[in-house]
Amino acid sequence: MFIKGRKEAKNLRDTEREAEDKVSGFHSHALPLDMEDIIRDFDTPVTEAGLAAKTSLIVRVGMLDLGAGTGSFRVREMMHRIAFPLGVHVRSDVNLTDIEATCTDGKERMTEVVDLPTTGVNTERIWLLEHFADWFSVRCGLTSIYHHEPTLSTELVDTLGTHESEGSALRAVKTRRKRLAAKLPTGDYAKHFEHHQPDSLAHGMKPITVREAHARLDTIERRHPLYSPQFAGLASAVACASFVFLLGGGPIDMLGAFIGAGVGHYIRRLLLARHINQFFVTFVVVAIAALACVGTLRFFGIFYPSALEHDTAYIGATLFVIPGFPLVTGGLDIAKIDYPSGIQRLTYALSIILMATFAGWAVARIVMLNPQGFAPLGLNDWTNGLLRFAMAFGGVWGFSVMFNSPQRMALTAASIGAITDTLRLEIQDLFGVPPEAAAFVGAFIAGILASFWRSAVRRGWLPPHLGYPRICLTVPSIVIMVPGLYMYRAMFYLGQFNTLHALDWGFRAFMVILCLPVGLAMARVITDRSWRYDK
Repeated sequence: MFIKGRKEAKNLRDTEREAEDKVSGFHSHALPLDMEDIIRDFDTPVTEAGLAAKTSLIVRVGMLDLGAGTGSFRVREMMHRIAFPLGVHVRSDVNLTDIEATCTDGKERMTEVVDLPTTGVNTERIWLLEHFADWFSVRCGLTSIYHHEPTLSTELVDTLGTHESEGSALRAVKTRRKRLAAKLPTGDYAKHFEHHQPDSLAHGMKPITVREAHARLDTIERRHPLYSPQFAGLASAVACASFVFLLGGGPIDMLGAFIGAGVGHYIRRLLLARHINQFFVTFVVVAIAALACVGTLRFFGIFYPSALEHDTAYIGATLFVIPGFPLVTGGLDIAKIDYPSGIQRLTYALSIILMATFAGWAVARIVMLNPQGFAPLGLNDWTNGLLRFAMAFGGVWGFSVMFNSPQRMALTAASIGAITDTLRLEIQDLFGVPPEAAAFVGAFIAGILASFWRSAVRRGWLPPHLGYPRICLTVPSIVIMVPGLYMYRAMFYLGQFNTLHALDWGFRAFMVILCLPVGLAMARVITDRSWRYDK
């Protein structure tokens, strides 16, 4: 009896440590949850667990989504999707790096506050959390919300821990088809969801426990980046070289940007992996990228003296640090009247931009650069249009890879970006449309195409494994429209105390940046009922 009692005590301690690791080891609690309640319900089915255990799942999903770079409106939607099958109502304040959520089941009320040490972008995690939410809903006896076939998410999440790539996981899914079904959500919470797929009630499914749900979230949180620093550096090089062409640069400018951006982003990945301050990293890698670009052009200038005249190329080499996700999601949050989150995101993006442009200006002053723009290439309209299409495709693909998008997702975003960015530039040249209006049109069409893609997957016109979150397609496709050249030139003139030119380029950049999220928001209002009405 004594030995048996010791074993039971040891098992209890092991369970307590495991629960603490899963619930509190991966994020800090400003207001801790009741760990005893979570430990008690750790092996209980989630629908029968206490409010503390349910809250730990709801808020952790929101925390993972927030840490992946998405906006507050998506974080709230994801938390609602987890809360609904559990019979929990959740109200939350979501900011750039923290969430304060209050959950109630009608009997008890609990508030949890979590905060992140930093922010970043991980589109694969955003995509996987969509699958997790569907898996969770189906395993709780309800319907899948996001994807056309409920089996896709359930089998993908079940096999996630044993596969490292999207392709291998989806191939494994095809070998394990099961028939799952559910009843439609009803009541107040139904308004949080954009789509309901009718299905029959699931039978014979083993209910998931709190432990099992946290284990799946462990797998999502602990996944390594899809791409090595070397490959990510190559993607950055392709993106920035393509960006330079779209801005009007030629082969020599593209070469300098290719080398500088590749080296810069490679070092950036290494430094961020060590959790070094983002603003410090931004300053360092922009300076390194600019110097690498200038050094490359100086080297080639030994053999081709004309390479020394391409001073503007160094700006293209530093465009990989443009904070496209917070710029766009900040604007979308404001469109949803979430001013605290929107203003914080825009402030963060502005801080990154200021740090980057200051570093670029400092390098320009040290090596005596005088960027005056790119010389005309003299291409005919058809050749220029075709090259723009190819470069926009490569640029968006590169940014998608830097955002950790799986290859299918990156290629989908690149296809949308190639269409929209080429259209944006062509209407500027052919019809004299101002850059601000052209940016609005490009972002608007990108939003429409992403919505069409998502609807096509839901209706079964496209394979279900091609269903990606809209934000993972739209933001990479319009990042290449962000006027990085305008922002760097504004800072360059500011450093020379030429305030008139600095204000001119600064306001040009501001107007284009303003039109990008507005275009996406307008597309969302047209295609999404939850955005169309204030309810």
